[in-house]
Amino acid sequence: MRELENLVSKLDIDRSVKATEYYTGGLGYGKKLLDKFIENKLDGYLKYSNDPTKNYLSDMSPYLHFGQISPVYIALKIRGSNSPASKDFLEQLIVRRELAMNFTNYNSNYKNIECLPEWAIKTLKKHESDNREYIYTLEEFERGKTHDPYWNAAQMEMVETGKMHGYMRMYWGKKILEWSPTPEEAYKRALFLNNKYELDGRDPNSYAGVAWCFGKHDQGWKERPIYGKVRYMSDSGLERKFKIAEYVNEIENIPEREIN
Repeated sequence: MRELENLVSKLDIDRSVKATEYYTGGLGYGKKLLDKFIENKLDGYLKYSNDPTKNYLSDMSPYLHFGQISPVYIALKIRGSNSPASKDFLEQLIVRRELAMNFTNYNSNYKNIECLPEWAIKTLKKHESDNREYIYTLEEFERGKTHDPYWNAAQMEMVETGKMHGYMRMYWGKKILEWSPTPEEAYKRALFLNNKYELDGRDPNSYAGVAWCFGKHDQGWKERPIYGKVRYMSDSGLERKFKIAEYVNEIENIPEREIN
């Protein structure tokens, strides 16, 4: 144990980020979590996985990131369940995960905005000087101090638990783009916050996820201010699709953890 502590003390770790109290590491716990997901949630995965007011995610990403569980093991367990949602889950586990790995392996700019396709860079540059109703500092973002209670809840879920709901993670990244001085600065901020607080930060899926918010692995949409042709997401969309106030209430009841 002392040798382990000595080794950890030599690592470049941001010790202002406290250990999560909401997830337990290790293969044994990961297997139990997966079994519970298959038994209680997999059948509803297709219908409810995008709903932040419902907990229908597997929470396997931290265990995959740290190599504590094998994707092959997960795939075989999911396939063996005979659930109608197996195909959709395996598409995320295998196809999307491999796509992210290819992205980080073959695109040397995966850590900066230059990784985006030409159309996304061009449209964001065109709208770089558009008027922004709100502009926040990195510190305001980090502390969840924006005008948007939904964004603030997503940020604080990440800070307090080490993980953010996947759908909110998309909304979160889109709004950082909208409320930052430039797309380049927004990209840096999104990666910084994601990698600092997410248990699966610094992972190919994380880098691909942030890049998606800025147009990677997507297509052009209706042109609008700031976003250009990059896909837009709105608070009204959250309100239309989900009982989003329930999500905010749940996150607000997580005991606050100090950010140093």
